[in-house]
Amino acid sequence: MKKSLFKAVILGVTVIFGGCKDDEVAGPGGETPGETREFISLTASIPDDEGTAGNGGTMAYAITHEQAIDPNFSVNIYDNGFGLRSARTARVQASEDGTELYNIQYTGEDGGVFNKYIVKGGKDYQDTGNELDLSDIIGTSPRWTKAAEDIGIGVHLTGFQTISDGVAPNHVYKYGRGKVRIARIDLKGASVPNSTEFDFPFTAELEAQGYSVGRIDVPVLNQAQSKVFIGCNVAKVDPTKLSYNASGVPTWANDAANRTLGTTTLVVDFPSLQNPKLIYSTLSKTNNHSYRTMTQYVGTDGHVYQATATGGKDILRIDKNTNEYDNSYHFDLDQALGLTGTRIQAWRYIKDGIGLVLYNIAGNGGYIAMIDLNAKTATKISNDYEAGLNFGQYQNLAVSGDYIYVPLTPTDLPGRLYVINWKTKDVIKGSVLTGKTGSSYLGSY
Repeated sequence: MKKSLFKAVILGVTVIFGGCKDDEVAGPGGETPGETREFISLTASIPDDEGTAGNGGTMAYAITHEQAIDPNFSVNIYDNGFGLRSARTARVQASEDGTELYNIQYTGEDGGVFNKYIVKGGKDYQDTGNELDLSDIIGTSPRWTKAAEDIGIGVHLTGFQTISDGVAPNHVYKYGRGKVRIARIDLKGASVPNSTEFDFPFTAELEAQGYSVGRIDVPVLNQAQSKVFIGCNVAKVDPTKLSYNASGVPTWANDAANRTLGTTTLVVDFPSLQNPKLIYSTLSKTNNHSYRTMTQYVGTDGHVYQATATGGKDILRIDKNTNEYDNSYHFDLDQALGLTGTRIQAWRYIKDGIGLVLYNIAGNGGYIAMIDLNAKTATKISNDYEAGLNFGQYQNLAVSGDYIYVPLTPTDLPGRLYVINWKTKDVIKGSVLTGKTGSSYLGSY
């Protein structure tokens, strides 16, 4: 398949089952967990042609809740699933009720192309034909999320360059900078109502100190739908430590150890995508741009809760009234669990301050904890695969009513779908998930 003839131009899901009150908000952009749903979609990665684990595409398979909790039911997603369009592991999003999947293809000939699927059960995913080529705006390796129900936000930092004055051996560092591109995506109509482009807005003073941002990701829309918050990968070099690489290009030494700038979030107005500004945490210096998993959620209280994933242990809060970091609030997973070296790999805000965290310890293993963001406590939930799990590519956790669905498979090996009652913390070791070399499950929708 070649890219669609339609190109989005740079300019500067469905009804939830069950009722909800206006003050009941949760999820990436304020939606409540669906009270009931017909299907839960599971996704898994497959290896590429060279055998690199998890690098060759994404399979999907939809099951019912009854199948999910049945320990005798088996899902062979690799042989019987539906292949989502993508040359590499897809970045999949879904409507809150699980009836629609959204994907923007990642790399390859059709990198940057948006596709939409209707979930029919099993391997039956109906391609709606709503195809949209976003590569001109957010590139062929897109960073995007469902930032609120029916609203996608794609982001891309492009054209990064390190600028200096002078000639060898006396180059003088000036700054490192790239351009921010943001696209608003209408997930219902598969269109781009508007987009924008601007230089990353660090001050000249911070740039001169060696600060730069080389990647942005995980955009979320606030409760009022007036601001978009975007995670940033902040880096720092030492402008006084110059060297030259084998090609004679000037380089400056990494200076992360002397970073004083806190966790940084880029903020733009919505729906205009204008007036960029930066906000900074005083409680953490760990980056918040994530890898493939959503790390920002609008809480039931309307505040945005942001994990410093995938390398940190913190959950920070952005105040709904000021749209600035609330530096009086800090959730520390180490403290909550009484451990050292925990790293949040993925998480899901559920409701009323309750969430589920997937984490490792000093980079090893895969563990689960139910957390209470109000009480700042955590309860570990044991699983049978802890030593062999790697949540590095994990993408999403589906919630329906009282249950959260957590597929657990070590790479190459079978596992099970853990269905956890988030109110009681009761665990059902549900359907069997078959394994395949170079493959593992990525999440539920």
